[in-house]
Amino acid sequence: MRMATTHDARGEDERDEAELIAAAQADRAAFAALYRRYLDRIYRYLRAHCASADDAADLTQQVFLRALDALPRYRPGPAPFAAWLFRIAANAAVDAGRRRRPDIAWEALPPLPAAPESEPEAHALRRESLGRLRRLVAGLDAEKRELLALRFAGQLSSTEIAAVVGKRPEAVKKQLTRILRTLKEQYDEAE
Repeated sequence: MRMATTHDARGEDERDEAELIAAAQADRAAFAALYRRYLDRIYRYLRAHCASADDAADLTQQVFLRALDALPRYRPGPAPFAAWLFRIAANAAVDAGRRRRPDIAWEALPPLPAAPESEPEAHALRRESLGRLRRLVAGLDAEKRELLALRFAGQLSSTEIAAVVGKRPEAVKKQLTRILRTLKEQYDEAE
């Protein structure tokens, strides 16, 4: 029996996604599978841009409605479907930001799971560390925060981010590496 390699699995995912897209283009009801596949990632990305969970949920709904309306015109290209969908989400976030506040609310991100109550010291240290990290991220310019939101909240690869922001994947990867290195250095200095 042959074990599937990562490359084989990625190719299978792409074929599976292509089939899901074709099915959704033929029958709008089939869009539900794509919705389920990307709902959490789109929501987390938009949550980084919204002041409240309700605003992020509303915006997520708008993104998927826009995607559903635009799906008949979607054509596979060098950029993956996720990049196309996140471009819609990024545009929706920009539009919403123009109507509300223009900055990403990093403190509004859903909290990470708390340490068990039996470890109050660990919980306090973790909250302190996260607070320090949030302050450092808040000090970054909007473009850098957007790259971090796409990478960590949206869970996009460098290639997918590049398609969303209109840069080369290598440039995105290099910029993310620099941002993370700088954040780590600043975090370590603040201790």
